[in-house]
Amino acid sequence: MNTYFITGTDTDSGKTVAACAFVQYLVKQSQQVAVMKPVASGCHWQNDQLVNEDALSLMRQSNTSFDYERVNPYTFEAAIAPHIAAADNDVIINKEQLLNAVDWFREQPIDSLVIEGAGGWQLPLAPGLRMPQVVKDINARVVLVVGLKLGCLNHALLSLQSIKQEGCDVAGWVAVQTESAPMPRQVENLASLRELLGEKELANIPYLPDWEEIDLSIYFHE
Repeated sequence: MNTYFITGTDTDSGKTVAACAFVQYLVKQSQQVAVMKPVASGCHWQNDQLVNEDALSLMRQSNTSFDYERVNPYTFEAAIAPHIAAADNDVIINKEQLLNAVDWFREQPIDSLVIEGAGGWQLPLAPGLRMPQVVKDINARVVLVVGLKLGCLNHALLSLQSIKQEGCDVAGWVAVQTESAPMPRQVENLASLRELLGEKELANIPYLPDWEEIDLSIYFHE
């Protein structure tokens, strides 16, 4: 099973849009694709269950079906950093539980598992635990999502440097226009990203207010 971890240059960098687009792309390659959002805050109640909209979006694009608890094992209602939300609820996000959750999917008849992170790359999860430590242990290939806004060059370079320093493999990067108006000099900034990052550009996704109703896989490069 191929395992991919979708991270971003920051919160609201377009991770969910990129992750859903990547799932659609893999499905079009005739793969059986499962999804995960291991840790999520800013959740809401639905049918007596705490759920996350990003996780639900991923599940709608997947061509496999698993219980919500498998997709999103840690859910927190407050829209704050997950490790703080966990502490407020007397919960400790456990590394072994996250690793076991991924191992469970590896026993299923699927080709790829697409995991969307939360926040940026160096997300704290618990005392002494950050998300990169989990990503490295599950041996996931990392897809870096770059939100096209002021500061993206610095954020992208620092994130990529950190991913490599953590010993993780980079599958490539995805550019996402996160606002209706393009960032100033967006064309030039994209050219700079292509030159500076030195990794494969997987996709360039424009601003799409109705993105959940669109085939996003068309924006992925072969």
